[in-house]
Amino acid sequence: MTPVIRCTNLVKRYPGRPPVEAVRGLDLTVQPGECFGLLGPNGAGKTTTIEILEGLTEPTAGEVELFGLRWNRDAAAIKERLGISLQETRLSEKLTVRETVTLFRSFYRRGPDPDMVIQRVSLEEKAAARVGKLSGGQRQRLAVACALVGDPDLLMLDEPTTGLDPQSRRQLWELIRDFRSGGRTVLLTTHYMDEAERLCNRVAVVDHGKVIALGSPRELIAELGGEHVVEFTLGNEDDRATPDTALLDGLPSVRSARREAERYCLSVAEPHVALPALLARLRESGRELASLTTRHAGLEDVFVTLTGRHLRDEEPTP
Repeated sequence: MTPVIRCTNLVKRYPGRPPVEAVRGLDLTVQPGECFGLLGPNGAGKTTTIEILEGLTEPTAGEVELFGLRWNRDAAAIKERLGISLQETRLSEKLTVRETVTLFRSFYRRGPDPDMVIQRVSLEEKAAARVGKLSGGQRQRLAVACALVGDPDLLMLDEPTTGLDPQSRRQLWELIRDFRSGGRTVLLTTHYMDEAERLCNRVAVVDHGKVIALGSPRELIAELGGEHVVEFTLGNEDDRATPDTALLDGLPSVRSARREAERYCLSVAEPHVALPALLARLRESGRELASLTTRHAGLEDVFVTLTGRHLRDEEPTP
């Protein structure tokens, strides 16, 4: 089966003193029917990568194929099968929603009726409204409608839910699931790890222009060695100044431990085994527990383990 996306040893270097390498030898293969996520912090190279795949930016080196086709010789054929929603889409604010979708429909030889697409993105009540009167979430859904109106086989979404309220995020997630249910393929860039866990079959974690981990969300989380995270803080002033995790060495079922400011984070296989041992260790050492929480491990924990830093300071929860 021909991959929908294949790129090999992709490099993008911008001139300067010194030159800046936004992408450094990146390899990707995306199969038909997948929702594939490119994850990473701002500046990791995600947007540069997707712009190269979209044909908007020339790579410095490497090969790119979409549907087995190449931009330098098959651009028209690729465009007919590709739907794109950029990180920031600027549409004419004086056109109505229906006029905007109809305009984009005219760019393609085939595709659904514009009103069907408007209904699909739940904007039928705004069909006659001017773009300038739409909310941020409505504009984002309109941008996706413009990407869908050509009936694409591949939908590329660059940070599609950044800045959206929880309800708008959920609506957009349902759009993506609905698109995939027809056997179509989605490439999604995001720095929201919960979004990737819910939507993506496979993800590539990108940092400094390279893929540092690749697999399904479940596989990457399992590689941590523990499916649960125990987080706690200590109440003693002296403990807050303690810089290491030596206190936690040898605790049963604890796979790894890290310190983040005043908080300790443990990757744990069996919380019912680790928690009693942790509490006993704290009592023996005369430490005072100030707070304790447990949760399931996620892709954010994968990223922190791989890079030693968080993807972002906070994520909105839908």
